[in-house]
Amino acid sequence: EEGDIIIDGGNSNYPDTNRRVKALAEKGIRFIGSGVSGGEEGARHGPSIMPGGDEEAWQYVKPIFQAISAKTDKGEPCCDWVGKEGAGHFVKMVHNGIEYGDMQLICEAYQFLKDGLGLSYDEMQAIFAEWKKTELDSYLIDITTDILGYKDTDGTPLVEKILDTAGQKGTGKWTGINALDFGIPLTLITESVFARCVS
Repeated sequence: EEGDIIIDGGNSNYPDTNRRVKALAEKGIRFIGSGVSGGEEGARHGPSIMPGGDEEAWQYVKPIFQAISAKTDKGEPCCDWVGKEGAGHFVKMVHNGIEYGDMQLICEAYQFLKDGLGLSYDEMQAIFAEWKKTELDSYLIDITTDILGYKDTDGTPLVEKILDTAGQKGTGKWTGINALDFGIPLTLITESVFARCVS
């Protein structure tokens, strides 16, 4: 109905959000396209929220979004207005593209340590554990460290039993396509998408 607010918290492609904002505004409905990040931990303890769309709707959803979002060490919400139309989903797309690049760097480091240097899983885990103590520390480094140390019930590294392929949902690809459209070199992210294609 007129005056309603619709929120899309999925990984929507920002041109779709642009179209929805305009189409719904013609009917008096306000649309917010919001990137949401945090995975399982975000679901349990609050995600990072990246809202965009109809700015008039922000005043109504701001208290809710900022209450449920993750908080910084200073207690500030990990949520603020990003911009009009598909800006929230654009930011989430770029966020996911950067994550694709991070994962590819980790994969290449793993391959170099394993195949290039011939290190054992315990040795690789020790190296990743050391990286956790540096500026390289991140959620992805944390879980990679844990994965490298996980043993199956027969004592073999579980990573040896995992199918060596990577899927994708499309947000990394969208980031690469937009970089090409805007004439911006984004080689790490586009190469990480290509690596998933050949896996």
